[in-house]
Formats: sequence, C-alpha cells, structure tokens
Amino acid sequence: MKKLFGFVMVGSNNLIRSAKFYDAIFIPLDIKKVKSTDKAIGYAKKNNLSEIEFYVTKPNNKEVATYGNGTMVLFLADSKKAVDSFHSSALENGGINEGLPGIRYDGNYYAYVRDPEGNKICAMCNSN
Repeated sequence: MKKLFGFVMVGSNNLIRSAKFYDAIFIPLDIKKVKSTDKAIGYAKKNNLSEIEFYVTKPNNKEVATYGNGTMVLFLADSKKAVDSFHSSALENGGINEGLPGIRYDGNYYAYVRDPEGNKICAMCNSN
C-alpha cells in the first residue's frame, strides 16, 4: 500500500455553510466536490474524481461537531499563487486567519485558516 491514509474527515454543524466555504477555497487547489448528501460532502482532486480524500460531515453520533485542539489538515498546492488564493478565498467565505501566507521554518510557503466550524486547515507549496 502506497498511501498514508484513506481519507480525512472534519465535522460540521452546518453542511450548507461548509459546502460554500470549501467549494470556494478548493478552486485554486484543484479539489472538487464529488459527493453531497444530507450527512456528508466528499471532495477529490480533479485529476482523480473517483477517489474522495476529504469529507465534511455531520457527526454520526448526532452530537455537536467540534474541532480538535492541535488538529490540522494540510492541503498541497502547486504554487504560491494557489496558496494565496486559498487564503483569501477562505477569509472571503467565513474563514478566520490563523497565519498569513508566507515562508515558514522549513523554507516552504504556507497559509493557515480556520473554517466556519473552527477546523484548522492549511495550504502549502514548495518554495523552490
């Protein structure tokens, strides 16, 4: 098996709001919504639409969705422009800034936000 994980899932209490947010911020990352139900939304890379790698979901136990303290999901981007666009789209669609786009300790280019539910997400590209 060559993959590290099958998929990543974050919780939401409002799938309509979450879909609006993620649909917008995923455009520069070439990620597309491929599944939407009353309980979950699934996203895949445009070059592999049959493999959902990210879900936004209502908790199965019907409790309130919460974010994990210390939890973050990082999405790979192809360019600094894509990272910048991810960050600005997030802020325009209800996200909260957690770190402006820029080069970090490892020399790569990152931007950090929280989605409307408080989940911390990041986009990163190599600076080379």
